[in-house]
Amino acid sequence: MTAMTRRLDRPGFMPRLSCHHLLRPRLAEPLLHAEARVKLLCAPAGSGKSALLAECALQAPANCLVYWLPLNGAALEPLDLCQRLAQSLGLAFVDEASLLLDLSRWQAPAWLFLDDYCRVAAPALDALLDRVLAASSPALIWWLGARRRPACNWPRLLLDDELWECGTTELAFDQQEVQQLIEHHAGAGQTADKVLQFSAGWCAGVRIALLEGDSHPDSGAWHGRSQTLLDYLQHELFSTLPSELEEAWRVLAHLPRFNPGLCEHLFGFGDGADYLRDLQALGAFIEPWEDSPDWLQVFTPLAQLLRDEPWPARRSWHRRACQWFTAAQDWQAAFEQALLAEEYEVAVSLLEHFSFQDLFRQQNAVLLLRLHEQHGDELMLGSAQLVGLVTAALLFAGRFDQAAQCIDQLARFTPQPTAALQRHLLARWQAQWGWLLHLGGEAARARAHFLDALNDLPDSAWTSRLMCLSGLTQQALLRGELDVAQALNREALCLARAHGSLLLEAVLELDHAQLLEQRGAPYRAQSLLEGVQAMLAQQRLKAGPLMGRIALRRGHLALRQGHDALATECLEAGLGMCLHSQDKRVLYGFLGLAMLAANRGDYAQAFIQLRDAERLMQRRHVPDTVYRAVLLLLSGHFWLQQGRAELTLEAVSRVLRHFHGPLAKQAPPATLELIPRLEYLLVLAQVKLRQADQPIPRLMALLDTARERGMQCLEVELQLVLGEVAWQLGERALAVRSLQNGLALAARCQVQQAVRELRLRQPGLLSELGLEPQETVAAPGENPLSQRELEVLQLIALGNSNLEIADLLFISLHTVKTHARRIHSKLGVERRTQAVAKAKALGLMA
Repeated sequence: MTAMTRRLDRPGFMPRLSCHHLLRPRLAEPLLHAEARVKLLCAPAGSGKSALLAECALQAPANCLVYWLPLNGAALEPLDLCQRLAQSLGLAFVDEASLLLDLSRWQAPAWLFLDDYCRVAAPALDALLDRVLAASSPALIWWLGARRRPACNWPRLLLDDELWECGTTELAFDQQEVQQLIEHHAGAGQTADKVLQFSAGWCAGVRIALLEGDSHPDSGAWHGRSQTLLDYLQHELFSTLPSELEEAWRVLAHLPRFNPGLCEHLFGFGDGADYLRDLQALGAFIEPWEDSPDWLQVFTPLAQLLRDEPWPARRSWHRRACQWFTAAQDWQAAFEQALLAEEYEVAVSLLEHFSFQDLFRQQNAVLLLRLHEQHGDELMLGSAQLVGLVTAALLFAGRFDQAAQCIDQLARFTPQPTAALQRHLLARWQAQWGWLLHLGGEAARARAHFLDALNDLPDSAWTSRLMCLSGLTQQALLRGELDVAQALNREALCLARAHGSLLLEAVLELDHAQLLEQRGAPYRAQSLLEGVQAMLAQQRLKAGPLMGRIALRRGHLALRQGHDALATECLEAGLGMCLHSQDKRVLYGFLGLAMLAANRGDYAQAFIQLRDAERLMQRRHVPDTVYRAVLLLLSGHFWLQQGRAELTLEAVSRVLRHFHGPLAKQAPPATLELIPRLEYLLVLAQVKLRQADQPIPRLMALLDTARERGMQCLEVELQLVLGEVAWQLGERALAVRSLQNGLALAARCQVQQAVRELRLRQPGLLSELGLEPQETVAAPGENPLSQRELEVLQLIALGNSNLEIADLLFISLHTVKTHARRIHSKLGVERRTQAVAKAKALGLMA
């Protein structure tokens, strides 16, 4: 990244930065202003150390002498380094003692850069460097760039405030810097996210991504296998390693994590730990695994590169790793290694140690589905426990027909040796069949199965009991029995907490969030899910499938509250995670993005999202009862907003037939308001086409039902629809009254999406009736913010960061973020500056 050129105002040769170099003040300024006498940049090859040193050297004060000594990673003899130091500084060299004396007497302000210090272990050279740094005058500032940390007395320098250190993490490019680099490579069609995914911010990786992206703007070849990166790795790493360390590094690159114990098992007792220690000392891209003090990993972009390459010995090494993880009873890692070793019978035997909650870890659901597809009943359904796991994975993915066939396999394990065991097996069958019926819309039969299962399931089958309670909770929510749902959800949460299952607790909190939303408290539901997300992250639970569902629900809540930026962020994140885990709930990511597009008036994009959702559901063989009705519901909304009421009438009339009559289906659990929304949409279309029969009494009946059930978010929508219909029918007084009630309730519950949809259907209606919400100064006692929220907002107004607010108020950073989110929800804003401005406009703060 640097070249050398002679500078007339500086002694010797000075570095010249590449034309592609990006100045990074966030790194250079702290280095330049630090008063430390030694500044150490220690990171692997390609981390940008030399470029950053050069950037700082070129900004040295005019009265400061600058000396640049390129060492090129060579293993010098101590005497050679002494001579080179003396020559660079213009000192007469006699011996080490005279050099140390001259350095101690140095008076002129000067910076000495040692670029690319010795790359291999060199105890004698490190000892010399330690003596030189200790003897050196304070007027001489040392700048060191190294791939490995020299064995010097760094603690002493650190305690004396004489050391400033910068490592791999700090040197990585961040999103903003990558975006700046991309702007200099216009036309390559890259995004910052793709470049960061490929490189993780590693400077050489970013540069390679940009180079290969320029060469292949359409194919995006750099995003997959990169020959340039392979060549770079060969030259900068493998060519410097002994053959045994090169092989060890390649093996470790194929493992998700490792420690000295695993290395001993893989490479031999007495050698494995030494190999690992040597690789770490050489700066061979070994880093902590998820900030763990006990586990390590190979730098992810390089590990992925190696995993994509052919490797004949792959199976044997994964088999040995599986043996070690099995002995350590790390069933998750052992299962993954068995699959990589293609030891499928071993992998299935390890599944006996898994429970239902493990489906929400890693990619277990996808792996189970793949195993079931490839090896079928003869391998995967050898026990009732395995049948339960496979059934749960199939239900998770929405493959109901296959799930039904799988559940029937429980008959193979009857009769059981005792009557009690027979009852327990039947209860497990009922629990699984209950969920299949519940997801298929068979409410009454599903409820009967859940209740029967709860009567016979033993205490040891607590996960099955918990999921029956969750199914009953969702059914109570669908019936609008919110108090019943709350009691069932509380019982299930207590059971999960009693068994210390954070994963299943998080699953149940999704039901709890739906309950809060129905009761008109979406901001409380949002806060609840933020807490759950933080809890899972804090415990380092790799619960990607569950995190995907949480992100989608948070996106839905943000959309409902009118926070489009947050909604987009959450929905896109949730969509990606659910696509990866093959979760049927991925549907709601597409639906949320479609609603956001419609809010912008981009109906073409909205319908593209609906089309993509339908195609994905069909490709994955998800029954149309899961997605058809909700797709037609949103289509109907969009058609009405476009003035195409006849399309809405046709679609809604057709789909409503499935939810009425003796064979009526239950709505999907994730769409609690589906049926009343379809019904009011039908009324709107009929009124628009002048075909409505008693529209106001029909809407009043829906409104009364929503009030009785305490479903306040639904009540907001119905009040606004009633006002719209009354206005179209010429009943102005009813229209004004209903719209006023709806707007007031929308403000209290923080649900702005319903108001926005009204404006899209009837532009100018609220203005015509003089009902556009006006910001008014809050009367005394009407402040929607709590005292603590006001304190947080006042500190925000003073320009404090979240971390500074946490320190000032003696609360956690997560608590500050929760308060900020609630402030935004209550004030109906998305950013800090908006919150401050609106609070002042409302008279909530000076």
